[in-house]
Amino acid sequence: MNLEFRILTFEEFKELTLWAYHEGWDPGINDAHIFYKSYPEGFYGFFEKEKLIAGGSLVSYNGDFGFMGFFIVNKEYRGNGIGRSLWFKRRDLLLSQLKSGTAIGMDGVLTMQKFYAQGGFEIAFRDERRVRLGKSFSLHSSVQKINERTDLNEILSFDKTCFGFDRKEFMTNWIMNPTAVAFCSFDEHGKTVGLTVLRKTNEGYKIGPLFANNYAIAEYLYQACLNEVPAEKVYLDIPCCNEDAVRLSSNYETEYVFECARMYYGNPPEIPLQKVFGITTFELG
Repeated sequence: MNLEFRILTFEEFKELTLWAYHEGWDPGINDAHIFYKSYPEGFYGFFEKEKLIAGGSLVSYNGDFGFMGFFIVNKEYRGNGIGRSLWFKRRDLLLSQLKSGTAIGMDGVLTMQKFYAQGGFEIAFRDERRVRLGKSFSLHSSVQKINERTDLNEILSFDKTCFGFDRKEFMTNWIMNPTAVAFCSFDEHGKTVGLTVLRKTNEGYKIGPLFANNYAIAEYLYQACLNEVPAEKVYLDIPCCNEDAVRLSSNYETEYVFECARMYYGNPPEIPLQKVFGITTFELG
């Protein structure tokens, strides 16, 4: 087939997001706008006669880290090597945008992990999506809701510490998402010790990230999210290598939905995974 490989327009990326919804990924209702606004050159696809037939993300964090996600092929075009070709084109293009020796991350579903391994990716840890219903809680005094008057500088510095790389523009858009609510926690010296964002999806709500210096802070923030949407489905994607994240999920009787694996091309970045109780997104890391 004579296919064109190029960057997606916003309307084309919205189409890809709609595909993700039909695949059961249930992206946030404002994800397309925030993702594209933050990384307008991070989404590519294959086109046949101007028709989008496959696409995915390839985001560079200032050349210091790369992430691949949103990999979807239109059902009518599966099974003929298009997906394989697109995946390797995306990987190689992203490598060309990164500094020498820089790692690329991705969250791979079980059925695709062997294929990703063929492309040089190795499993670092398992992720599990867990769900439970929201419930009313008395919020801890250390938890604050973030609003337009909040100074984000300290919060964004904390995010960089937990994520490992600078993503100020994205996280500013993510935190101030009009279809989301964000909470933070500060210590007695005014230092950020926890951060979480709860956003609306078509089927419920997703928490991501959930970053905290310890179990107690993570629990206070998790309770704040559950309290915000009583009786609604609330999803959390936990890194299973963090025993406290697994314990939190178990203590609140969450149910298993599905799992992925965080995989890296190159040496895994040094990230304080003990602070990661919930991954931000499977699409951008």
